[in-house]
Amino acid sequence: MAGFSRADQEFAPLPGARVLVVAAHFNARIVALLREGAAAALARAKVEARVIEVPGALEIAPAAAIALEAARKVGAPYDGVVALGCVIRGETYHFEIVANESARALSDLAVSQRLPLGNGILTVENEEQAIVRADPKQGDKGADAALAALALIRLAREQGSRR
Repeated sequence: MAGFSRADQEFAPLPGARVLVVAAHFNARIVALLREGAAAALARAKVEARVIEVPGALEIAPAAAIALEAARKVGAPYDGVVALGCVIRGETYHFEIVANESARALSDLAVSQRLPLGNGILTVENEEQAIVRADPKQGDKGADAALAALALIRLAREQGSRR
């Protein structure tokens, strides 16, 4: 399975960085594994992380937008966001709606706000696939999402668009 290249620089400390982690309750067992991997990657990079929880994948982008705006208003903006959730295919078209629209909303948010974002919303066929991808000892997609956000925070800093 292809994964994120884990170079030492990707874990290099990011002084003063603040990251918002938005995690869905739905498929809580899987999301707990994603959170574990993301938390370890963020801790290794020595960034401050705040976790908020939402009901499901569709609520992640609006919750992130609300929290980002509130943080900016009080002068404590976030440098990036990590989205964590799990959508498992069922018997109806609902899977496609949730998978596609949660990804679209996150992409829209990231591009419109020039926001470093790591999308860790798994879209899988079954629980077994989800466990393999989420487990920090296997696929570790929570860490991959955190590393993606950290890479974009580094890029933003290098380009002078973030502190």
